[in-house]
Amino acid sequence: MSIVSKETIEVIAQSIGIVNLSADVALALAPDVEYRMREVMQEAIKCMRHSKRTVLTTDDVDIALNLRNVEPIYGFTSGGPLRFKRAVGHKNLFYIDDKDLDFKDVIEAPLPKAPLDTAVVCHWLAIEGVQPAIPENAPVEVIAAPSDGKKFEQKDDGLPVDIKLPIKHVLSRELQLYFDKIIDLTVNRSDSALFKEALVSLATDSGLHPLVPYFTYFISDEVSRGLNDFNLLFALMRVVWSLLQNPHIHIEPYLHQLMPSVVTCLVAKRIGNRLADNHWELRDFTANLVASICKRFGHVYNNLQTRLTKTLLHAFLDPKRSMTQHYGAIQGLAALGPNMVLLSHTSFIRFYKENK
Repeated sequence: MSIVSKETIEVIAQSIGIVNLSADVALALAPDVEYRMREVMQEAIKCMRHSKRTVLTTDDVDIALNLRNVEPIYGFTSGGPLRFKRAVGHKNLFYIDDKDLDFKDVIEAPLPKAPLDTAVVCHWLAIEGVQPAIPENAPVEVIAAPSDGKKFEQKDDGLPVDIKLPIKHVLSRELQLYFDKIIDLTVNRSDSALFKEALVSLATDSGLHPLVPYFTYFISDEVSRGLNDFNLLFALMRVVWSLLQNPHIHIEPYLHQLMPSVVTCLVAKRIGNRLADNHWELRDFTANLVASICKRFGHVYNNLQTRLTKTLLHAFLDPKRSMTQHYGAIQGLAALGPNMVLLSHTSFIRFYKENK
């Protein structure tokens, strides 16, 4: 029994303009149409298998038609599936809903945009934890999780003000454990051999840059609260020294947060609360640390050494300051080099003559 019915032949005949096709002719054509269809599909399946594929495409059918010297069917080269619709009044008759296009509309349609040339470009995903607002990056609203307490600010004229939202800084579990271990050693076991190994790790490890802002905040917070703990302050300055020695850390953006803590340990009035605390050694160590920072980053921040020198000169020339503060200022100026010592000597003579 043929899978192509005579009704199908009649519908196809009507679509090409043959209206009065007899039923006997349609019944005779049905087996021949089925044979031709099977022949074409067998050739198409061969093309599919030679292409190492398991899905038959319209391109395979077009190639099979070319092999049979038949003009290919145009308009079915889309990679998407064909949409069949059931014919009204026929239970087993389906057709493809094709849209008729007028050549005039196609010709007068505007040309599409020319495709861009293939190229590889570089852009910053984030700079020091802040995402730059460039077209290549996703908008901040897409990245930031929405919160019910989000506030919107407006100017006096009612126009909205763009607020740059911070990006969440995510640390790996390993870095979190490393940071917690370093903090514990610094605060509680700064005299142990393990702390010395931790300082070596801080000075050489190449994967510590994400922890720099956390170390910076920890150091500044502990120095401001722990001036009475000599061992903690010395351990913190040793941590700063190790971070500065690490060639894999980009620490320049955090110097403005580190320098106040370092200078505090140099010219603070009182460090520690015991007579046995050798704060002189801490001031000597911090003076060398300050000189190292100026020598390494003086070309990056032109006013770094100038501002530091003014701070130390102010502490040195102020007669109301204590002897420990004068000592720290002198050690800091001496560590900065002979030029700073000469400048200090000149400033001292001028100060002495003005207040004589």
